[in-house]
Amino acid sequence: MKYRKNIRLSLSLLLMVLPGFVWVFIMSYLPMGGVILAFKRLRFKGSFINSVISSEWVGLKNFRFLFGSSDAWVITRNTVLYNFAFIVLGTIAAVSLAILMGNMLRTTLRSFYQTIFLFPNFISWVVVSYFTLAFLQPTNGLLNSWLAAFGVEPVEWYSEIRHWPYILIITNIWKGIGFGASLYLAQVLSIDRALYEAAKIDGATTWQQITHITLPFLRRLIIVLNLLALGNIFRADFGLFFQVTQNVGLLYPVTDVIDTYVYRSLISSGDIPMATAAGLYQSLVGFVLIISTNALVRKLDEESSLF
Repeated sequence: MKYRKNIRLSLSLLLMVLPGFVWVFIMSYLPMGGVILAFKRLRFKGSFINSVISSEWVGLKNFRFLFGSSDAWVITRNTVLYNFAFIVLGTIAAVSLAILMGNMLRTTLRSFYQTIFLFPNFISWVVVSYFTLAFLQPTNGLLNSWLAAFGVEPVEWYSEIRHWPYILIITNIWKGIGFGASLYLAQVLSIDRALYEAAKIDGATTWQQITHITLPFLRRLIIVLNLLALGNIFRADFGLFFQVTQNVGLLYPVTDVIDTYVYRSLISSGDIPMATAAGLYQSLVGFVLIISTNALVRKLDEESSLF
C-alpha cells in the first residue's frame, strides 16, 4: 500500500513538472540539432532539413566571421565588460535593496516596495526604449528640459558616446534590481531573528549585523547566481543594446555587442550558418566559464558550488 502511495505521489509530481520539461525540450534541446549548421555552407534544396543534410561541410570557416572581422575586438570587449559590470553592480544593488527591505518591520510596506521594484522586470525592452527616448530626446526630452531650466546647454544624447556606458548600466540595473532583490529577500527573511537580537544585546551596530550575520547567510546564494550569470557573459541582452540605443550607428563603438553585430550581419547577408557559429561560440565559452569557475569555487568552499 505504501509503495502504491509513493508511486501516485511521484506521478503527481511528474505531471507537475511535465509542462516545463516539454517547454525546455522544445525550446532548448530540440534546436540543438541545428548546431551542425555552424560547420556547413547552407544551400537550399527542397525542404529545410534536406538542405541542411545535403549542404557542404566547411569546417571552421563560419567562425572566421567573428574572429576575422575588424570589429571583433570592439564587440567582444563591449559584451564582456558590460556583462561584468551588470553582474558586479547588479549584485551589489540587489543585495543592498534586499537588506533594506528585510529590515522593514511592516510587512505591507515591504510588499509594496517589492512590487514597485519588481514591476520593471515585466516591461518589454521596446517600452523601456520609449521611456529612455522620452528622457533623452534632444529637442524636448525631459533631461534636456531640466538642463535648460538651469541654463545648461542641451546634450545630443544619441550622438555623444561618452554617456552611454552609464545609461546602459543604469537602465539594466533599474530593470533587473527588483527580480534579484526578491531572490535575496527570501533568503534574508529566512534568517533567524534571534541572531539579530543577540547581536544587539552584545552591542553590535547595524553595519556589524549586516557584515557578520546577513552577508554570510547570503554568500552561497550570491555565488550560485553569479556562477549562472557567468555562463552568459558572452551573450548580451539584445533588447537593451538594440532597442534602448535606437540602433544609432554613431554609438556603435560603445553599444555594439556580439548579438547586435550578428543580427545586423544576418539581416544584410542572410548567412544563417554564420549566426549559428556565433551562437555556438557564445555557448561554448559560457560553458567553459561555468565549469572552470565552479571548479575553483568547489576547491575554496565545496558547499557553495553548483555541483
